Amino acid sequence: MTKLIIAGCKGRMGQALLDCASRQPALEIAGRIDLGDDVQPLISNCDVLVDFTFHTATAGFATLCAQHGKALIIGTTGHTPEEQAAIQLAAKTIPIVWSSNYSTGVNTLFWLTRKAAETLGPDFDLEIVEMHHRHKKDAPSGTADTLARILAAVRKVQLEKVIRHGRLGITGERTKEEIGMHSLRGGDVVGDHTVIFAGAGERLELTHKAASRDILANGALRAAQWVVGQKPGIYDMQNVLGLQ
Repeated sequence: MTKLIIAGCKGRMGQALLDCASRQPALEIAGRIDLGDDVQPLISNCDVLVDFTFHTATAGFATLCAQHGKALIIGTTGHTPEEQAAIQLAAKTIPIVWSSNYSTGVNTLFWLTRKAAETLGPDFDLEIVEMHHRHKKDAPSGTADTLARILAAVRKVQLEKVIRHGRLGITGERTKEEIGMHSLRGGDVVGDHTVIFAGAGERLELTHKAASRDILANGALRAAQWVVGQKPGIYDMQNVLGLQ
């Protein structure tokens, strides 16, 4: 039995996590917290804390989990360099799964994107298009950022130097090196991601569309069961799924 604390329990993902966990006999909800709640009295009674709050809270959870020897699942994105440093420090003491997307399908998309970029080579132009619901606060999505970093790693370039967020006005011809990033927002879209490889005379598009947050919740819960007992360090869903 894996005991969980769900942080962000009143949010969309928090509600999905609670619902999906209730249907899995191997999981027990040891606590649920949201904005303004104190996790300190609950932390000793869990195996792992699942954080789907906001990036400003994650570093504090990481530090607390490290102090108590509890594993951590990070579902927040948009962390500052200082917040990233706090998470990495905690990972010296505890195992952490830190993934931009917990969907099995999206993590397969990550794998396919890397393979396609390696196979097609440098003659294909790279563009990423993502769409999410109107309430999403950050852009681009963490998943889109991960896709861009995969492409940059294959091309052996520094992402910050080649990323192009949208285009406006007389931009000039597209450079061979740039990676286009386009963020769409509207309606209740859970999450759509497309990676476009545009070559001369042909185009390959890899697309994943999420219709329910349950796919993310079930992936995060799978990660929560997997991470307990792992050695200290930072892992992602590629590790959880054995795709590394």
